[in-house]
Amino acid sequence: MRNHRPFLSRRQILQQSSMGFGALAMAGLLEKTRAASPLIPESHFPGRARNVIFLFMEGGVSQVDSFDYKPMLEKHHGQDPREAIGKLEKTQFENIGKVMKSPWGFRQRGQSGAWVSDLFPHMAAMADELCVVRSMTSKFPEHTSANYFFHSGTGLQGRPSMGAWASYGLGKESENLPGFVVINGGRIPSGGLDCFSNGFLTATHRGSLLNANGTPVANVNPNERDARSQLLKRKLIGSLNATSARGNAELESAISNYELAARMQLAIPELMDFSDESKATKDLYGIDDGYNGTRTYARECLIARRLIERGVRFVELTIPNIGEDRWDAHGGLQKNHGNNARSVDKPIAGLLKDLKARGMLDDTLVLWSGEFGRTPFAQGGNGRDHNEFGFSLWMAGAGVKPGTVFGATDQWGYKAVENPLEIHDLHATLLHLLGINHKELTYRFSGRDIRLTDVHGRVVQELLG
Repeated sequence: MRNHRPFLSRRQILQQSSMGFGALAMAGLLEKTRAASPLIPESHFPGRARNVIFLFMEGGVSQVDSFDYKPMLEKHHGQDPREAIGKLEKTQFENIGKVMKSPWGFRQRGQSGAWVSDLFPHMAAMADELCVVRSMTSKFPEHTSANYFFHSGTGLQGRPSMGAWASYGLGKESENLPGFVVINGGRIPSGGLDCFSNGFLTATHRGSLLNANGTPVANVNPNERDARSQLLKRKLIGSLNATSARGNAELESAISNYELAARMQLAIPELMDFSDESKATKDLYGIDDGYNGTRTYARECLIARRLIERGVRFVELTIPNIGEDRWDAHGGLQKNHGNNARSVDKPIAGLLKDLKARGMLDDTLVLWSGEFGRTPFAQGGNGRDHNEFGFSLWMAGAGVKPGTVFGATDQWGYKAVENPLEIHDLHATLLHLLGINHKELTYRFSGRDIRLTDVHGRVVQELLG
């Protein structure tokens, strides 16, 4: 007669198989990560940043009125620059206006001594947290192409945005929110929603638009009268999808987006509810400020912080609609830049302070920039034209050197002459901070491996802390 082992009790089964349950859970999580991000390059390494907040100042902020102090403009205000500089450099200043000084005063700020103008008094107080680049360049002097170039590394429509590449390369941490979110303050940049495109990447990586004011997302409230009806409908649709989507990547991606949308119906109302935020926090951002632009951008910045707390990988903020022509000050520089700065200055400083106080600035990269800069010479008497030859941006947070100024333009603030950088260099550095080798993050499309930085770009080690 064969000897049979005695039956195991429930407690013994749980004791002996507990690691197996953990392995099953891990397998499920890995499968979800793999679905969200099919490519995990072997060259990945631990990154300093887990999240990115991109503060896009569309229209082109004037560098010589913000972060690039040029005393020569004051000295030669109102003069023809070709007369002011002598014969040697005249050729580079053909068909331009007269020298125009900044209407705002500049002062050295903080322990770093960085020059920042009075245009941004709140940001100026955070100078020791900023890593300012004064030698950025672009290849395009026109808004739409420059916006595409800044976002996707090419001046053409339809390529993946850097937010989509970040989502693709690292996947997402949130089950109920997208990996890439765009907060709309009222001004979609020139070029439209293709600035946030997934391009040839699957649709799960496209930037999802979230309104800062009013209804955050269309149809965020379910149409069904009760939760049971909604659940039954979702089960039916899920079973139909399961039988028809096998092997069809585009359909599977669309189904994944619809499933995410259903989960967002629960997540978005909670995200947009500020009742758990203290009055001090709301005041820090300017939520109840008397100026409509400040209130809108304050909401955007606070939503951005709440999004990254919930695992969103990349968040981009558009500027609020305040009736001005973006930062595009071809005329009326003082009014245009003054009102736009009033909208964003206090909320951005509040965001930096809040992130630092919560320990979140250690692994959150904040990027502030427009698509290009503006000329140091007058257009129409009191405006400035587009300038792709040299402009300023700044980064703060995870992995960058705080209180640093890198690069320089010429004595007029017109062209980058010291450590000039390209957008490809910025993209390579951003991906590096996220733990991604920009040369290895590729996608096979139209017969070749394509990457955000194309065949260009270097990691700017001098900016890293």
